[in-house]
Amino acid sequence: MSVRIGVVGVGRMGKLHCRVLSEMPGVDLTCVVDSDPAVATAAAEEFGTVPAELLEAVDLVDAAIIATPTSVHFQTAKPFISAGKHVLIEKPIADSVESAQQLIDLAKQTSSTIQVGHTERFNPVFEAIKKFDISPKFIEAHRISPFTFRSADIGVVLDMMIHDIDLILMMVRSELADVQAVGVSVLGAAEDIANARLTFANGCVANLTASRLAIKSERKMRIFSEQTYLSVDYGKQVGIVVKKDENLDLLQMAKQMDAEDLSELAGKVDYTKLIKVEQLQITSDVEPLRKQAETFYQCIMGLSEPAVPAQAGLAAIRCASAIIESIKSHQWDGVNSQRIGPDILKQEG
Repeated sequence: MSVRIGVVGVGRMGKLHCRVLSEMPGVDLTCVVDSDPAVATAAAEEFGTVPAELLEAVDLVDAAIIATPTSVHFQTAKPFISAGKHVLIEKPIADSVESAQQLIDLAKQTSSTIQVGHTERFNPVFEAIKKFDISPKFIEAHRISPFTFRSADIGVVLDMMIHDIDLILMMVRSELADVQAVGVSVLGAAEDIANARLTFANGCVANLTASRLAIKSERKMRIFSEQTYLSVDYGKQVGIVVKKDENLDLLQMAKQMDAEDLSELAGKVDYTKLIKVEQLQITSDVEPLRKQAETFYQCIMGLSEPAVPAQAGLAAIRCASAIIESIKSHQWDGVNSQRIGPDILKQEG
């Protein structure tokens, strides 16, 4: 017997979910829902299913994927959770900590399961990173792209930076101690460019930059630990690893030389030839969205816990909210500044 799954919100992301579900054995893409009836009808025809109204869909399915704009995640997910249906909610879980907590509390009452669509966790690069089980001391993340005119209901922190927030929280495994952030709104009402510096209780520091106004796309992260350095590209799915244990000869040589001795090597020795660098071994070629859907299916069948549980989604939105609040309070011209927040371009100097 097939598991009946519906997709709510069939814009770009929702249609990707429809494609994946329609290709999966044991899954029946039962219906699609969209606020625009014409969009729902077109998607239903494309993927061989039927359009439905939101409350109608609740009675038709065993589970649902919520791919609506973030601002309506709460109101579109709530009817399914209230009915005890399993849901996969696209990242972020909600547009506020309060809404996310309400969904979690409701799910506990109805025995509904929530999985959050932080798809980057299923990127083969991140799966390769996890094998090192490192304890990061410094992380630098850059996630930039041209403006897509999607997700205009939220700023770049909830739209793009949220990916790296989730990955960093998963790797660091420590309480957030301090947040310093700055951002600028250019095309939308919320921030389109943002930078945040996160300090954790265990001493780790993370520096995140996100922009949806770039002229190119980039999804890179550099991770420093006491034993390992990793530089990865999530978009190209490649990376390099430099291990301390593999470079002890170089380190010992440097320790035996003073600054003057080292400077004499300038132009004579190629540092890149001395250091031992390994390519990150990528072992999976499964599409991240497909792998996410498979874990959701396992969850629906009661064979596993959610791959990205609701509490992880809550932690990410809590961190994102702290970043957004810091952006809103940033004083652009110092402590006596009258120009505060992300809308500096709309303020008079």
